[in-house]
Amino acid sequence: LPAREGQALAAIGVAGGGAEVSLAICDVSTGAFEIISAEPELLADTLAEGAILQRIGPGVLWVALALASLVTMERVFQADLEDGALDLWAQVDAPLSSVAAAKTFAHWLASGLPLALLTPILGGALQMEPSKMLPAAGIYALGGLAFYFWGAFGAALSATVRRGGLLIALIALPFYLPTAIFGALALSSPDALPPELIWVAATTLFALSVAPFATAAALRLAVD
Repeated sequence: LPAREGQALAAIGVAGGGAEVSLAICDVSTGAFEIISAEPELLADTLAEGAILQRIGPGVLWVALALASLVTMERVFQADLEDGALDLWAQVDAPLSSVAAAKTFAHWLASGLPLALLTPILGGALQMEPSKMLPAAGIYALGGLAFYFWGAFGAALSATVRRGGLLIALIALPFYLPTAIFGALALSSPDALPPELIWVAATTLFALSVAPFATAAALRLAVD
């Protein structure tokens, strides 16, 4: 294919990938609600008061959001490998890391951002203080970018594996830990502008600067 046609088809592939991922918003939201709703039910028999639930709520919330972000990762690049779009991306003049970053960002817009908007509702199920619900949405919107970019790296490494959801989790979850820890600490802090927010931003910037290149290298291995 000529370079211009290849670039056009690559752009259509990225846009189509974002449209495909948008169909999974309900799955992501349902997964988060299931994880969140399970915790109060399990703890209801053992907790006499809601104080303990409020203390562990931020950590449970970030674990639930991290796991929910993995729900739609399996097919992010696998479908492109099957229909030949991945081979096309590898041949165009645009860097494969830019294509991977664009597709991952579209995936975050389709499923990660709506999940961030649902954070106050999920926090309410965990008896989070009302004053912290809106900041929780903003903090997760920031930290969720790191989740999705590292998840895309795991999805690229397992693109050739059928039903590689567990493999993606094993690859991505260790990279999730710093963001989840600092995010939970930021929600637990009594300060209006918690210092842990800087570390959440730092982990996200690190993911944005490193994960696209790692994802591109993994995609080239899948193509080869």
